[in-house]
Amino acid sequence: MNEFILLVAGLLGGAVNTLAGGGSFIVFPALLAVGVPPVLANASNTYAALPGYASGAFGLWSHIVKYRDRLAGYSIVGAIFGYAGAELLLRVSNAQFSFAVPWLMLFAVVLFVFGTRITAFVSARAGTGRRAKVAGAMVLVALLGGISIYGGFFNAGLGILLLAFLVLAGIDDLHAANGLKLWISAVIAIVAVIRFAISGSIDWYHGTIALLGVTTGGYVAARLAHHIPTRVIRWLVIVYGAGLTAYFFWKTYA
Repeated sequence: MNEFILLVAGLLGGAVNTLAGGGSFIVFPALLAVGVPPVLANASNTYAALPGYASGAFGLWSHIVKYRDRLAGYSIVGAIFGYAGAELLLRVSNAQFSFAVPWLMLFAVVLFVFGTRITAFVSARAGTGRRAKVAGAMVLVALLGGISIYGGFFNAGLGILLLAFLVLAGIDDLHAANGLKLWISAVIAIVAVIRFAISGSIDWYHGTIALLGVTTGGYVAARLAHHIPTRVIRWLVIVYGAGLTAYFFWKTYA
């Protein structure tokens, strides 16, 4: 039964990631529901999401290479600080992480709801930030570092933060921004998964079932995307994510 739950959650999560984002709202709670401890569930969720990031970046490679001069820098920052985020996760107990989960979920849901507005807000103000070259570059590195720590620690909402960063960095090509978002996400996930694997913090059995579901669901959704109204999926994710967040607050603090 647990395997079935995870496979279905993975299928739905992969499809939702492809169509609107927010698949972690489905996969992470499913891992918790089948009895995977919170820290392991979070690490296993990152592991399950990795192939989707990698395949998405590969599919958008022709757009990513237009910014090949930035790849090394983004990858280095993402790897170093993503590893730091993973290390931070491993230094909290399951009980401590359980208390943090409702707040992390709330933050991720807010990002998901207001992601478009956040990106537009950043885009409208990106021009002035680029004039102060040195200070602007330092701010961007610090921002990417902070986002990467968050991504290594908790995966949900990472894509929206990265899109806002890339807009601020002056990337106005939507396909390139999406590709670079997936590339950086993949780098963060790779170093995090390596760190989690070294410490034995991934539930390989349950995580792999979720991974197979996520990968399959993402592929099927990509093939059927033009038949499915993204706006409807987005609102369903918002309602589900908000309800799930309320449940976690009730469960943790009631």
